[in-house]
Amino acid sequence: MAPRLRSSEAEQRRTSRGGRWVRILIPALIILAWLVGASLGGPLFGRVDEVSSNDQTAYLPENAEATEVRAVLGDFLGTDVIPAVVVFRAEGGIDDAQKTELTQRLRTAADAAGVTGDISPVLVSEDGLAAQAFVPIDVKLDLGDAVAELGKTLKASVPAGVDVFVTGPAGFTADLIAGFAGIDGLLLGVALLAVFVILIAVYRSLLLPIVVLSTSLFALCVALLTVWSLAKAGVLLLSGQTQGILFILVIGAATDYSLLMVSRYREELHSTRDRGVAVGNAIRGSAEPILASGGTVIAGLLCLLLSDLKSNSTLGPVAAIGIAFAMLSALTLLPALLFTFGRPVFWPRIPALDSAGVRHPHVSVGWRRLAAFVSRRPRVIWLVTTIVLAVAATGLLQLNAQGVPQSDLVLGQSQARDGQAVVGEHFPGGSGSPAYILVGKSSLTDAADAVLDLPGVSSVSVVSADSPSGSAPVTTAGIVALGPPGTPAPEPTVRDGRVLLQATLTDAADSTAAADTVVEMRERLRPMDALVGGVTATAVDTNQASIHDRNTIIPVILVVILLILMALLRSILAPILLILTTVLSFGAALGVSAVVFNGIFAFPGADPAVPLFSFVFLVALGIDYNIFLMTRVREESHRHGTREGVLRGLGITGGVITSAGLVLAATFAALSIIPILFLVQIAFIVSFGVLLDTFLVRTLLVPALSYDIGRAIWWPSRLSRESAPPIGPDEVRSEELA
Repeated sequence: MAPRLRSSEAEQRRTSRGGRWVRILIPALIILAWLVGASLGGPLFGRVDEVSSNDQTAYLPENAEATEVRAVLGDFLGTDVIPAVVVFRAEGGIDDAQKTELTQRLRTAADAAGVTGDISPVLVSEDGLAAQAFVPIDVKLDLGDAVAELGKTLKASVPAGVDVFVTGPAGFTADLIAGFAGIDGLLLGVALLAVFVILIAVYRSLLLPIVVLSTSLFALCVALLTVWSLAKAGVLLLSGQTQGILFILVIGAATDYSLLMVSRYREELHSTRDRGVAVGNAIRGSAEPILASGGTVIAGLLCLLLSDLKSNSTLGPVAAIGIAFAMLSALTLLPALLFTFGRPVFWPRIPALDSAGVRHPHVSVGWRRLAAFVSRRPRVIWLVTTIVLAVAATGLLQLNAQGVPQSDLVLGQSQARDGQAVVGEHFPGGSGSPAYILVGKSSLTDAADAVLDLPGVSSVSVVSADSPSGSAPVTTAGIVALGPPGTPAPEPTVRDGRVLLQATLTDAADSTAAADTVVEMRERLRPMDALVGGVTATAVDTNQASIHDRNTIIPVILVVILLILMALLRSILAPILLILTTVLSFGAALGVSAVVFNGIFAFPGADPAVPLFSFVFLVALGIDYNIFLMTRVREESHRHGTREGVLRGLGITGGVITSAGLVLAATFAALSIIPILFLVQIAFIVSFGVLLDTFLVRTLLVPALSYDIGRAIWWPSRLSRESAPPIGPDEVRSEELA
């Protein structure tokens, strides 16, 4: 028998060694796979502009009037161009000699900047103090560089005392490009630094924050690789706005999921010496809340596919891809790294093994006291917090989310905005950004008369290849006028039986007055089957689509998330209450933000998409913390009863959820360094809302409400009918957790 025993022992040792090799090999392969993905995705950070576009028209619905007009402009104008308006201003006035010199300088500068097409003649204002010219720029060029080079060359060559501005659609688009320029480097750097500082403060460890940030950064690299490849293939649309949100979402979400995993891992290390067992138990304990939280966010984001605006609908799958990789990295890469480093990852605060027979999570004194506070006055707490949130939500009455002028999209210094102000002082405000009217040739006269009759229209011209400037003015009765009386009128350019009119508006193209003029113009031209496009029409169509999206998508998201929570918590009442508290928190965040935007920052308003995006992020991400809390409460309720489970769940998850909230708020706050009004507003609303949800809703309102209701919170599941089980000999009550 002895030889057999020795043989059996040897076989066990070989099996044990084989098992150790497998345990080592699997984490190594996981880390290697993520390293390969990150090495492929990392270099793409500087190349996102190759597959992205900031052209508003590209994101409109295909059946929008502005989209249909934009699709045929190249047929009439000869090439796909975007106009730049060059404005000259001289306090002493511009005489004929200076006009000639400006024309020469403009043509020289345009050649240097790679401008395509014919430059219009220099037009001096009636007061003689300013002049302007229209420069067509090929949209295939690097617009930011072309506009910058044009302005730089002109400023260096014009006569002394003459100020130069490059404005118009090309100027404002160049401003947007410049505003988004910091996304690849500055935004990512600030977000990572903010998260690193918070993690250092939370864990008081140097290695663990690096491990967590590596998990988030690898997730972002692989997500970017996937999104970039799909955008390159034409499957997805990318913009600077979408890119910035993707970066922030992935970093914030991956870090949040990692914090939950790390918390479970540290909890397990108190009860076992085996790091493999600890990692396995941590995965089993955190997989459900991570998958449920990520799945909820993905479901909310994919509801954006219902949007009419492609800028909204394309954000859904792009951000969903990012969240998917955030979950995957937290459930695979992070456990592999934690297994590799073992207990020393927490150095110098390495978790100690608890005494034999004692199994319970460690809870700080502060969270134990908060749990005790909630248990003493639950009804007072949830009533007071509800009232506070409801009062804050009244600020919604001050929210102005009907759209903002294009000139206000970029914060800070703007050459295009300054130039537009000069245009408004000396020329019709809509110069350089005409309304394009596509109408049948037989209706040319009627359409021209109807447009000229509008008080908001300064002049109308028809595109004609025979006229020197490419378009000929139209007078009353729809007569094409060019040259002295008796001169034959040029023949309009006709494409598929239609002609193109250009209407110069008296008001700035991005103003409310101009939008009203375009709306009235469409009403008058509808009987003629005419289509109206251009910068102003694009803004009108965008705002209308945004309002439709907001009113359609928000209710759908609420229903989808409610169904997910019901499936997760096996309850009807708890999910309904969680949704109501989250919506109340969102209303409070938006209300306070409206007051701050109007009273402190004096913003001109907000895009209609701001409430929609804020809702998606705050409700989907805010419900994450309720999922983290309530899944643990439900787990503890099975062992200790609902009220005891609420207190234990609050204390156990308090630290990790608070840390996660701080991380997410900090990452979204980083968006504010990009000087784009939309992103700055989203940054404030979401950051404030996350903090409100973390420190008020999840900490006081939800626990107090759940404690007050008791086991009925789980109705109609069996847990709502079960009595609290007795405390076992190896367990402790919530007030005894140390």
